[in-house]
Amino acid sequence: MELGEVYLVSGKRTPHAKAGLDLADVAAPFLGTYLLTYLLDSHAIPASAIDEVIIGNIGAPAKYANVSRVIALEAGLDESVSAYTVHRNCASGMEAMSQAFLKIACGRADLIMAGGVESMTQMPLMFGKDMTDLFMNIMKAKKVPDKLKALKAFRPGHLAPVIAIEQGLTDPFEGINMGQTAELIARELGITREEQDLYANNSHHKAAAAMESGRMAEEILPITVGKKLSKILANDVGPRNNSTIEGLAKLKPFFEKKSGTVTVGNSCPITDGGSLFLMASAEAVKKHNLEPIARMVDFHFNGLSPARMGMGPLVAMDGLFKRSGFTLDQMDKVEINEAFAAQILGVKKGFTDKKVADAYKVDKLWGELPDEKLNVSGGAIALGHPVGSSGSRIVLTLAHNLMQSKQKYGIASLCIGGGQGGAVIIENLVK
Repeated sequence: MELGEVYLVSGKRTPHAKAGLDLADVAAPFLGTYLLTYLLDSHAIPASAIDEVIIGNIGAPAKYANVSRVIALEAGLDESVSAYTVHRNCASGMEAMSQAFLKIACGRADLIMAGGVESMTQMPLMFGKDMTDLFMNIMKAKKVPDKLKALKAFRPGHLAPVIAIEQGLTDPFEGINMGQTAELIARELGITREEQDLYANNSHHKAAAAMESGRMAEEILPITVGKKLSKILANDVGPRNNSTIEGLAKLKPFFEKKSGTVTVGNSCPITDGGSLFLMASAEAVKKHNLEPIARMVDFHFNGLSPARMGMGPLVAMDGLFKRSGFTLDQMDKVEINEAFAAQILGVKKGFTDKKVADAYKVDKLWGELPDEKLNVSGGAIALGHPVGSSGSRIVLTLAHNLMQSKQKYGIASLCIGGGQGGAVIIENLVK
């Protein structure tokens, strides 16, 4: 079956804010509703023309079980427009785009809103099993004396919370958290603390420069925040133009206290944010007189050891290059989500070091990845990593960077908790 062309008409994202700060009061759906409304209004597309809304999200609040449907209805789309939420951990936003790609390419849809949202602030604290059992026993008791008897089983320790975000960042198979997977990569590949801090420092300065020049503003849609909606947040809360290697060197290892090299300074922060694309078929582009910013060429997902999930971009990009026929040299810009500096440096080694490539069953060395091509506006170490959104956010940043540089091809990739990698190639259409 011959697939049709799939276009990225336009995209926007929220500013990013560290969890607990400026976006703390904004529930996940409302990080997407205003983006969808803006994209519709920008192109004068009737709400009835949208075929579907697909949103990535991993921490859906109980109140908004299907975040995507809430976004669609809040944005004023017709009730007949279907919407669903996808979950592929860190690549949920990319998964949403990939499903939209397939539906449009196969002729099943013409216009789809796809992206991701995440309020990591509002991920819940939960009761453990002991407290849950206590509640159940009280509810089951039919008479007051029986309820009081059940209540006597209560102990203060029952109130110890189960932290959802902490559990979500721990791999259930390996029993280690994401930071420990980065430590494993650093040890196995000989990546030093100094290399990680240098990379992190550069990420902050790239991001700060992009903000100060106004380049970053082109992809961000400001949002009103605060309990009285009296403040406009227009920039990311995270990049530090005063970051220094000396300052980063003072931070203690966070995940392995005694011998580790991974710190909060060379890792991504926990962040709130959202990103969204309007994606279209060639027929829809013509019908609605649209001017796409890019063409989505192809995508690929690949699995690997959960304990080394940070190397996911290596296997995903390798698979996508083989699938598409492109090479790393042909990519004018590259976006790799910076979960940890250690894993980014590990991925770069995998492109040039045969031992590393062989260890991950990559049979071709794709060559050096120059710093001037990689994450030119900074990455998640500075910008943050709102998990459900990051997969679409890096594609959005890539598209804007290609437009600004007037270059042609780019690839966006990220590691995925649980041991996977995802990647997308796009072609810039703005001359």
